[in-house]
Amino acid sequence: MSHPRCSDAALFIFTFVQLTAALKCVCHLCVNHTCETEAEGACWNSVMLINGKEETVKSCVSPSELKGQVFCYSSRNVSKRNCCFTDFCNNETLHLNPEQPPEDSGWSQLEVAAVILVPSCLVCVGVMLGVCAIQNLRCTHIKSLKQDPEEPLDDPTLVSPDKCLKELIYDMSTSGSGSGLPLLVQRTIARTIVLQETIGKGRFGEVWRGKWRGEDVAVKIFSSRDERSWFREAEIYQTIMLRHDNILGFIAADNKDNGSWTQLWLVSEYHEHGSLFDYLNRFTVSVEGMIVLALSIASGIAHLHMEIIGTQGKPAIAHRDIKSKNILVKKNGAAVIADLGLAVKHDSNTNTIDIPINHRVGTKRYMAPEILDDSINMSSFESFKRADIYSLSLVFWELARRCSIQGIHEDFQLPYYDQVQSDPSLDDMRRVVCEQKLRPNIPNQWQSCEALRVMGKIMRECWHANPAARLTALRVKKTISQVTVVKDVKE
Repeated sequence: MSHPRCSDAALFIFTFVQLTAALKCVCHLCVNHTCETEAEGACWNSVMLINGKEETVKSCVSPSELKGQVFCYSSRNVSKRNCCFTDFCNNETLHLNPEQPPEDSGWSQLEVAAVILVPSCLVCVGVMLGVCAIQNLRCTHIKSLKQDPEEPLDDPTLVSPDKCLKELIYDMSTSGSGSGLPLLVQRTIARTIVLQETIGKGRFGEVWRGKWRGEDVAVKIFSSRDERSWFREAEIYQTIMLRHDNILGFIAADNKDNGSWTQLWLVSEYHEHGSLFDYLNRFTVSVEGMIVLALSIASGIAHLHMEIIGTQGKPAIAHRDIKSKNILVKKNGAAVIADLGLAVKHDSNTNTIDIPINHRVGTKRYMAPEILDDSINMSSFESFKRADIYSLSLVFWELARRCSIQGIHEDFQLPYYDQVQSDPSLDDMRRVVCEQKLRPNIPNQWQSCEALRVMGKIMRECWHANPAARLTALRVKKTISQVTVVKDVKE
């Protein structure tokens, strides 16, 4: 019983190998009377009636010609064409009319007809069944290999036409694993986005505003040489239970390849105010506005740093590149944490840290002293969280400077603007932060405002030279939320 199965399997494997390899075919018009097909091509044999005379043509058929099947159809009494899929299978000569049996054979017409027709019919049926089976296998194989990668997946069952992005993300996230949309849905959305305008540029590539069903989305386009950052960021964004009000809403990741270039897309929610860096350059903030921004930034980082234990749990994550350009401002005045391309995850079961292999490093101006002097303990996940807290304190300093009290505020500046150049080197930052132990200046007038006084105290505790002495993100969040409570009580 096992022999037929083995032979069937061998025949299938042989047929598949033949279908996927290039073929050698007889070719009348070619050098050495031989041609070679492209992969997925076929050998072609044809006979055609021209001026009453049979003319034969033998050649190769390309995959694109084969796809239409025009080269494989025959026309009764006018032409006969045959496509085959083994080396030199077109070597036989086709004829339009079958040879007539000699008259002196002594057979009756009925006997001749039976001898010719019965075997012919059986052969035809067998050939048709074989061709159908092979063609079905071939079509399936070609479709899997040759499907246009840019063809939109417009299956209406994947993306409901009456749902907006927020509803879609909510439904998929709550009903599934909580790790984002299914890959097919991501690809469907990404490939139906229309890019509108460039809204930013960075080391990774460009950020565009795009439209999907009339809704604005942000499209971060990575260059192909920065594939690791794209893959890492997409991977982190799809971590189970990561979705949070103060972490940028991830929508889709997709690679767009047209054969000559590759674009790596990361699609997320669009926030028209842009980054906190841009926002503070354009606007001042009220005390209430500062508290909302600071609390939401701390909440986002606290959620990243927190481990959620359970079957639908979340690993602790450290950002490693906290700065005002990687924080976006929402329409309601709150903030979201963005750009997770350098993030690291902690596996508490094995006590291992998933550190990406990436040529990018954090931003020098915001690097903690232990990173600048290379004293950080890379095997301890707490070290990465404490470095995030140092960077957070510098962002809070940028934010507090723009807080307007009775019309009095300071110009926007980056941390250490008065101590290093605009693009400082590691040596510059190490000299200022580690050797001279300098920190940004906290103005005396902040003591006259309770919120600014608390913010100043948080900064000092968060940029402490000793990483273990810094506050946790959760403690920062609770301290700022208490400022809100005090303010409400006073009113």
